Amino acid sequence: MKPVYVINGFLESGKTEFISYTLSQPYFQSQGTTLLIVCEEGEIEYDENDLKKSRTVMEVIDEEEELTTSKMIELEKKYKPERIIIEYNGMWNYKNFKMPWHWKLEQQITTINAATFQTYYTNMKSLLAEMIRKSELIIFNRCDGLIDQLSGFKRNVKTLNPQAEVIFEDKDGEVNQMFEEDLPYDLKASELDLDDYGYGIFYLDAMDNLDRYIDKTITFVAMVLKPENSNNEYFVPGRMAMTCCADDMAFLGYACKYDKCSELENKQWVKVKATVHCEFWKDYNGEGPVLHAISVTPTDKPKEEILNFS
Repeated sequence: MKPVYVINGFLESGKTEFISYTLSQPYFQSQGTTLLIVCEEGEIEYDENDLKKSRTVMEVIDEEEELTTSKMIELEKKYKPERIIIEYNGMWNYKNFKMPWHWKLEQQITTINAATFQTYYTNMKSLLAEMIRKSELIIFNRCDGLIDQLSGFKRNVKTLNPQAEVIFEDKDGEVNQMFEEDLPYDLKASELDLDDYGYGIFYLDAMDNLDRYIDKTITFVAMVLKPENSNNEYFVPGRMAMTCCADDMAFLGYACKYDKCSELENKQWVKVKATVHCEFWKDYNGEGPVLHAISVTPTDKPKEEILNFS
């Protein structure tokens, strides 16, 4: 079976940039020829040197009726490729696309220009839906200045394809945005009882979206860390986490004010119930999450002491 990768999306959605980047990666520059079938030429062109370096041959088919199974077989016989990439024209109805029987669709990816998504979603939803429904990955690019709209964009896409992975990118790369519907707890609740995974997500999300948690009560199991300069006025309840590999460990915890810090010991396991506040903290060099303890009680250490984010 001949492996095929289909990249679709409307004009100027970033298809060419995505394919060019993919072809430049060492993991894609394996032995054999790559056949690139381009069905739409935008402002960005493929670099001939990059194509040569990745052993990629390009054929342009810019008429929908010419993209037939017989034409594809003809190109396969001509170039004898190990793999095929098709940059599909977003204005062609993907429902009509047919491949030779011995070609196997390995992956389908849809690229979307976030700046124009709402217009296409409103006016060309049927075409967009055909692209999205069978795509494993949806990449929204050009998300700069649109952070507040991304949650709605994701919901729109998920209604068409609930299983798709959705990624947002701006000029600096992937946008690490956690949306409320993706959190493992209900932010409408005034009290959050956090399990190990929930605590890790809370710690990461509170860095960027502290407003979600102000005045909420949280409960979690943590290890006690008593900084030398704390003067028994506060401690740092948290968890050790593996963020990449065994050699990449970090302690994840926020300062917690507690009037009985003197009764706590370093590395003691406790169950913390506290309210979340935004306050100036010298170690933050500005304002940040500060917990106010309601209760701190000794507890057994968890089955998995280290959180794993690798």
